[in-house]
Amino acid sequence: MKDLEACQEATLHLDRDALMALCHRVLIHHGFSEEQADALGGTLVAAQLDASHSHGIYRLLGIIDTVRKGGAVADAVPEVADVAPGVVRVDAKGGLSPCAFERGLPHLVTKARDAGIALLAINHCVHSTALWVELERLAEQGLVAIACNPTQAYVAPNGGKQPLLGTNPIAFGWPYPSDAPFIFDFATSTIARGDIELYRREGKAIPEAWGVDRHGAPCSDPAEVLDHGAMTTFGEHKGSALAIMIELMAGPLIGDLLSVESSEHDEGRLGLPYHGELIIAIDPSRLTGQASPAHMERSELLFDAILGQGARLPSQRRYRERARSLEHGAEVSLALVKEIEALLV
Repeated sequence: MKDLEACQEATLHLDRDALMALCHRVLIHHGFSEEQADALGGTLVAAQLDASHSHGIYRLLGIIDTVRKGGAVADAVPEVADVAPGVVRVDAKGGLSPCAFERGLPHLVTKARDAGIALLAINHCVHSTALWVELERLAEQGLVAIACNPTQAYVAPNGGKQPLLGTNPIAFGWPYPSDAPFIFDFATSTIARGDIELYRREGKAIPEAWGVDRHGAPCSDPAEVLDHGAMTTFGEHKGSALAIMIELMAGPLIGDLLSVESSEHDEGRLGLPYHGELIIAIDPSRLTGQASPAHMERSELLFDAILGQGARLPSQRRYRERARSLEHGAEVSLALVKEIEALLV
């Protein structure tokens, strides 16, 4: 028993190349095209390097399970449609979202530069990755960006008992003139579903504020919350309102599914969410012209004041973990690596 516990607690430190190689082997083994594997692997590895364990290579387990059950198309070829001067759509054709994002990204950037603001609608995608990875790409090009998407019906609206809303993440990216971009990415649920899944895997109780049981009572059992109850929104009615906004903006507005419709589409497979994603990119220079750099630099006054109070900016921890991972390798549990390697059998 002690040997088993030691194995479960053991960790490895893998560099980016090793992480990418592991992802690539698994994805290609399960029928992913090179393009799909590169895009998806890059996103998962980026999260792992940032020590976001709930969105890192752990997600391979759910991705492969979803593909095996017919819930995602491993070798999908996304199709780009130039809809309007400020709008581009990408039909993911049932594939994972990162590849669709890669195809739509250059069109979105060009349109944002030309029109000042542009929208990228990704339709018919399976989503399982962090939004901040995408927004960093836009912020690094000097664009302000917002992204959001529904999921499946995991979350009860404030005052309700039954799952109806998704975890519905929203992310924001702001170019930081003298440092890495200011980015936040959070679920409108009290916690990301992936974090509760990790608690279940580790046999740990969750804080009661994270979810309710099948009767609507606060619950610390992750299995009960995930399988029979519902997650809660953060900030009570405020988080609930934001979750509803995201349902509408990244659902009907772009011609895609609500979270409850995504759950119906799943047909009991317990696969990853199938839905759409909305990304908005804004070029500051089209608003303030030649004075744009000076105005953008004023953001440092705010950031410096926040840090001066001893407060932390969103994304600081991730950047710190990224630097550590790039120097020493990203921390990954040995047990998880063995589970992933078992996917190659």
